[in-house]
Formats: sequence, structure tokens, C-alpha cells
Amino acid sequence: MTTTLSIDELQTARGRRARASAARWVFLSAAAVTVLVSLLIIWTIASEAWSFASEVARDQLFAIGWYPRRGLFDLSTLLVNSAQISAVAMIVAIPSGLGAAIYLAEYAQPRVRRVMKPTLELLASVPSVVLGVFAISFITPSLLSNFFDDINFFNKLAAGIAVGLLVIPLIASISEDALRAVPNSLREASSGLGARKVTTTIRVVLPAALSGLMAAAIVGFSRAIGETMVVTIASGGGDTSLFNTSLFESGGTITSAMASLGLGTDQVAGNDLAFQSLYFLGALLFLITLGLNLIGNAIVNRLREKY
Repeated sequence: MTTTLSIDELQTARGRRARASAARWVFLSAAAVTVLVSLLIIWTIASEAWSFASEVARDQLFAIGWYPRRGLFDLSTLLVNSAQISAVAMIVAIPSGLGAAIYLAEYAQPRVRRVMKPTLELLASVPSVVLGVFAISFITPSLLSNFFDDINFFNKLAAGIAVGLLVIPLIASISEDALRAVPNSLREASSGLGARKVTTTIRVVLPAALSGLMAAAIVGFSRAIGETMVVTIASGGGDTSLFNTSLFESGGTITSAMASLGLGTDQVAGNDLAFQSLYFLGALLFLITLGLNLIGNAIVNRLREKY
């Protein structure tokens, strides 16, 4: 015997529909708030950055260094210093992070991995200000001074090494996920052909995970170029910086200049455009990181393998 249900009986209870509708509007409001806040941040930075760009003289952007209170806004000083410190950080972080990821994904026993992976990730929980102090209390006086006699106490090389230590867990974590995502069938096929473990890792697993490894490197570089406290403390740039290309000398970066300008009004007393330059640097940093993300997505999509 079949029972016929009416349309009213098939409908959800009115109270349940009301609660579902209320939940939908709550979550929609939360999403709208995040979008609104993001748009307000972008608008504030963009408007103030445009005020700076429209009022500053072009010769002020190509001066002897970054001295905002004197009206000297040499962007090449900050860009070169940021690129140098980030490059040193990548030289430290990529080999160490990739090596740790290969060991954890391909060689470590499960018991060892359960101990080493949290230990590696513990490095990511170290505050960046601690690594900045570590750079000026150990890296420079106890390590670099033994190899370089003319190195400054505050220098870009020590800042780059400290930033590299900060980025290692990030690169290692993303790289390990990419390596473990490679199907075991590829490893088994390589082993079945008589390949050694190291050959399988280098010739099969790494090429298969290349898109994820490139993503790890680009994310690590974005993290390095956006680091603030380590470079502010270790590089010694402060709110002023003379243009130089030596890693042994002090130098301010985009983020350290922003930190110094944002400390208070006494830091930006002098030229009227000094405070607006803070927003201009923020917009510049935003465009750099946006460009890196777009490049990273393009590289990952091009190198991605589907299994």
C-alpha cells in the first residue's frame, strides 16, 4: 500500500526554516565584514600612497639613501636591501627545509617522524623578535666575526641568516606535504626497475612534486621579504639608511622602514611627506607580494602533475 504525501507534509518545519535562514545571514554577514575590512584597508593605503606619489618630487626618489625626515626617499635603497636579505634567507632556508622535508617524507621511520616533525615546527613558534636578538647576540659576534674582520655589528648578512632560520619550518612543511602527495605507485615502479632509494627520490619523487616545491620556495620568499622584527633589529637600518650593496653593512628594508616610521610622530617629524611614505611603502610591499603570488600560481599551474 502506497502513501501519498502532500506538499505541506514535504516542506521543512517553519521554525527550522527560520533558523536555517538566520544562520545563513549570520555567516553571510561575517563574510561581508571581512571583505569590507579588506576593501577599507586597501582604500586607506592606496589613497595615502597616491597622495605621497603625487606630491613627492622625482629627484627625492633617487637620492643617496632613505632619509624620510630630510625628504630623501630613495626606494632603491630599501628594495636592494630587502632583496639581499631575502636572497640570503633563501640560500639558508631552501636547502635546509627541502632536505628536512625529503628525510621526513622518504627516509624517516614513523616513530622518528612523529618526534622530528613537531620539533621542526616548534621553530616556527619562536617569536621573530627572539631571532632578531639571537642574530645580534650570537650570529654576528660568535659566528660571522670569526670569518669577516670588517663586518658591522648590525649587518644584512646576519639578518638574512636569521630570517632563513625563521622560514625553514614553512618551506619544510609545504615541501613535505608535496612529497607525500606523490603516489606510492611511482616509487614502487621505480624500485621494481631496480632503482636505489636515492635515485627514486631524486629522479622520480622530486620531479613529480616540483609544483609543490616551487610553491614552497615562493611562499618562503614572500615570508622573508615581509619579515619585520628580525631585520629591524639585526640589520640596524632603523628609519634611515645609506645606499650600499655590502652584506657586511647595516641597511634598512621596506618592512623595517615601515616599522620605524610607525613608531610615533617623533620618528616622522621633519618633512611633511614622511608619514605618507609609510603608506607608500605599504602599497609597494602589497604589490610585491601580490606579484609573487601571481607568479607562484602561474608556475604551479604550469608544472602541476595530475595522477
